[in-house]
Amino acid sequence: MAYTAADVKNLRERTGAGMMDCKKALDESNGDIEAAVDALRAKGLAAAAKKSSRTAAEGLVGVAVTGTKGVAVEVNSETDFVAKNEQFQDFVRKTTEVALGVAGDDVEALKAADYPNGGSVADALTNNVATIGENQQVRRMKTVEVSQGLIVPYMHNAAAPNLGKIGVLVALESDASAEVLEGLGKQIAMHIAAAFPLALNADDLDAELIERERKIAKEKAAESGKPENVQEKMVEGAIAKYAKENALLSQVFVMDNKTPVQQVVDQAGKEAGTKIVLKDFVRFQLGEGIEKEESDFAAEVAAAVAG
Repeated sequence: MAYTAADVKNLRERTGAGMMDCKKALDESNGDIEAAVDALRAKGLAAAAKKSSRTAAEGLVGVAVTGTKGVAVEVNSETDFVAKNEQFQDFVRKTTEVALGVAGDDVEALKAADYPNGGSVADALTNNVATIGENQQVRRMKTVEVSQGLIVPYMHNAAAPNLGKIGVLVALESDASAEVLEGLGKQIAMHIAAAFPLALNADDLDAELIERERKIAKEKAAESGKPENVQEKMVEGAIAKYAKENALLSQVFVMDNKTPVQQVVDQAGKEAGTKIVLKDFVRFQLGEGIEKEESDFAAEVAAAVAG
């Protein structure tokens, strides 16, 4: 399979490995980017997982809450300049509020929904593109809800109220007071913004991610030259560590750097005299998974590929 300069650029951004190492990994994987990522990680050439430290798209994330329901929406623009535009911010804010009334997390349904100023969300988006002069897209939405309790919103480095680049929602199921849940939820939300959990608990982690980690762990264990039974224990230990570090409830709380989040929630419930359940969460970081256009860097990569 052939590969392009953009593939090398993408691989370098995802792994932090050197350009020539990325090119070699793509050569050996016949252009398969996912296989190249795994190969670089197995060889220890990839930097620590950046997840979304190199976000690509500009725009804004919006969060909104009503009663026991909350929603996060990401709307992308081409430049950060547009994200500071009052018209664009108003569109993101109103679209997020509209999303509260949309069933499921269907972006197409959101775009078809009625917009406060008349027409649909899609109509308003088209008008934005025409008047602002830059492409914009409603990219994704995610809803959380509890039967009783509180949805706590949090915006890290807000550009405007409930608008910014990292939006978090924390769903707490409980009959504890709003004051108790608000305080707990805000702390957990700040933890989520900083720690980037991939799922609520280990069982919810993506099976494909676990399988990839297992494959990488097996390759590293094999390189150790230790007996097969020892290698198997090494692999299982690596998977357990990965699950613990990436599932919210088992992550170490960033506020004290020692207590698992589950224990923090349990302790808060004990102090409130009633059970508190961390039911769900959302963490949207602007541009996650979207490749950034960098002309100078692309030219550099193209030269390396050609050479």
